[in-house]
Amino acid sequence: MPSRDTRIDAYIAKSAAFAKPILEHLRALVHEACPDVEETLKWSAPHFTHAGKILAGMAAFKQHAGFIVPMLDASAGDASKRTEAMGHYGRITVLADLPARRVLIAQLKQAAKAIDGGAKLPNRKRDTPKPVPTMPEDFARALAKTAGAKKQFAAFTPGKQREYLEWITEAKQEATRAKRIAEASAWIAEGKTRYWKYAKW
Repeated sequence: MPSRDTRIDAYIAKSAAFAKPILEHLRALVHEACPDVEETLKWSAPHFTHAGKILAGMAAFKQHAGFIVPMLDASAGDASKRTEAMGHYGRITVLADLPARRVLIAQLKQAAKAIDGGAKLPNRKRDTPKPVPTMPEDFARALAKTAGAKKQFAAFTPGKQREYLEWITEAKQEATRAKRIAEASAWIAEGKTRYWKYAKW
């Protein structure tokens, strides 16, 4: 009998309508690929562990879902998609955004095998890092007004800076942009990265 965590049932039930079939699909595939997987909730998101280590994790956001399989190396999945959002498969808005069922199952089995073999997490450093986007004036002003935020932002790696800058510049509405700038400034002042809630994925 597969291990099921009722907290994940509740998490899926509360997710946006578009995300529910995606999360259910991913959950079923994880169990099919690794029947002894254990379900749990880590960092407020559903995770699946094998032999005590994280095999996979998933999360639903307002407009997309994310799925990560930490043990997969950089050659798995679509590298271009991994720049779009956190996770190994980029922004997932419909089932068609995911690899074919057989591919995902094969990748999950590969990850489980790596865990069994004692493998360490692969290095995901880019060969050619993307340049950091230009700092918007409104964000720069907000950082300057928030105690410690400007200094902390400067201490972040270029990749961590980029995550915040892209999040802010991608906002389509002025109200959304203003809200993101306010949240970002407060988080940065506390030393938090853009994805601080899931930093241990």
